Amino acid sequence: MSIYNEISEQIERYADKITKSGLIGDQQDKFATENYQQLKEMKFFSAMTPEDLGGGGVNYSQMCKLIKQIAQYHPSTALSASMHQHIIAANHFNYVHGKPGQAVLEKVIANELVLVSTGAGDWLASNGTLTKTEGGFLFSATKHFASGSPEGDVLVTSGPYEDPDLGWQVFHFPVPTSSKGVKVLDNWHPMGMKGTGSNSVEIDEVFIPDASIALRRPRGDYHTVWCVVLPVALPLIMSVYVGIAETAARRAKALCKELKDLTTPYLLGEMENALTTAQVVLQDMIANVGDFDFTPDMNTLNEVVKRKTIVANHCKQVVVKAIEACGGPGYLESFGIECLLRDVMASHFHPMQEKRQHLFSGYMAVEKTPPSAAF
Repeated sequence: MSIYNEISEQIERYADKITKSGLIGDQQDKFATENYQQLKEMKFFSAMTPEDLGGGGVNYSQMCKLIKQIAQYHPSTALSASMHQHIIAANHFNYVHGKPGQAVLEKVIANELVLVSTGAGDWLASNGTLTKTEGGFLFSATKHFASGSPEGDVLVTSGPYEDPDLGWQVFHFPVPTSSKGVKVLDNWHPMGMKGTGSNSVEIDEVFIPDASIALRRPRGDYHTVWCVVLPVALPLIMSVYVGIAETAARRAKALCKELKDLTTPYLLGEMENALTTAQVVLQDMIANVGDFDFTPDMNTLNEVVKRKTIVANHCKQVVVKAIEACGGPGYLESFGIECLLRDVMASHFHPMQEKRQHLFSGYMAVEKTPPSAAF
């Protein structure tokens, strides 16, 4: 049996446990720690690492399916897990193309490490303070939206540094969460996605060795690294929201069997069209990544961010129509759909947000370079 099939079967076996642990976490605005521990036992976090390095060998399309599968039992767990997997995917792409990435993959394989991204909060400018010291830098910052941080082993983060010769730069580097000076706060209290553990992380004068700096780029400028990161990240992330939409549609159809209202079939029809659109466009996003053989350029980026907006909008439409089709009861917690509406709304906030995407794609449509505001 393949690693993919093994993990998929285990997710189904522990589905009730994943759902129950997630529900408790959502009710308390706490990270679903037990779910991550279960995923670790499945070797989910090393599943997409290359087989020739001793990894799981699960391909990219299969990982998207696994994330969508988890999302149907607890969306928050799936979303935080997708953040880990997008770091794996970016390093996998680099490894395939002869760029640095192997070391990260091998450490994950050896220790089933959980990686935590701070990229969504950092983006182009990053934040914090890097102070030069012997052999490296001392780093202090508060990093927000660090999904999975309560169970994370390594922060994959960045910080700005004013180089005396090159001016303001952003350095990218890992920070073990066990480092003295690293503290995960308990401040994630959102409308939805309550169990992702997307807390802020305080970093106080942690030593960053020169050798651990993986990338140096001009601060505030768009860098081609994002032409790798976003194409592999967004299909994984949007798999979560398609999983939510599929769950909402399934529950609505089960609740609307009797069709007591003449408008119900119309609403269900709209829901079905929106769901199909989201599914088809997501599949196109996944196919674009292929076997990590895509071209990392602005055109690829443009295509993926357009599709991200389409998927996000249609997933939101699915859940809204699901609630509307159920009538007043659909608004009640006991029907299990209103929580999905709160969760699916988070789809908007992943880059690029809709209006930024419109601006970006509009410039690309007339073969002009998008301004920094588009990013």
